[in-house]
Amino acid sequence: MKRLSALLLATTLVGGGIAFAVDDPTEMLPNPVQEKRAEAIGAHLRCLVCQNESIEDSSAPLARDLRKVVREQVAAGKSDQQIMDWMSERYGEFIRLAPQFSWSTALLWLMPALALVAGLVIAWRATKRRVVTPAPLTDEERARLDALSGRE
Repeated sequence: MKRLSALLLATTLVGGGIAFAVDDPTEMLPNPVQEKRAEAIGAHLRCLVCQNESIEDSSAPLARDLRKVVREQVAAGKSDQQIMDWMSERYGEFIRLAPQFSWSTALLWLMPALALVAGLVIAWRATKRRVVTPAPLTDEERARLDALSGRE
C-alpha cells in the first residue's frame, strides 16, 4: 500500500507537469494545505541569486533558506500578507516578483505607458514635419551655377 501511494504521488507530480525546486522532501510541510500556501507565497518571491526566478523554482542555497523561512512562518500561523511584508522589510521591495504600487515604484509601473506615449508623440511629430522647399534661384545664382557646371 505504501508503494502504491508513493507511485501515485510520483505519477501526479510528473504527469501534472509541476516542477518543484524543493531539494529535500523534509523541506516540505507535513500539512498539504499549509504546503500549498507556502508554495503560493514562494511563487511571488524573487530568488535574490537568480533574480528572475521565484524561490520555489530556484535551487540556489539562498532560495532554499528563504523557502524554509516561508514554511516556518506559514506553520507559525502568520498570514500571507504578514509573510510578504516581513520579507519586504527584510530584503526590500525587490524580493517581490511583482512589486506593489507605491510612490517609490510608480515610475517602474508607469514607465511602459510613458514610453508608449513618448513614442507616439515622436512618430506624430515626425509625420507632421514640413518639408521646406528652397526658394527659387535668382538670375545671378542661376548664371553662376551655369558657369560652374560648364553649361554657359
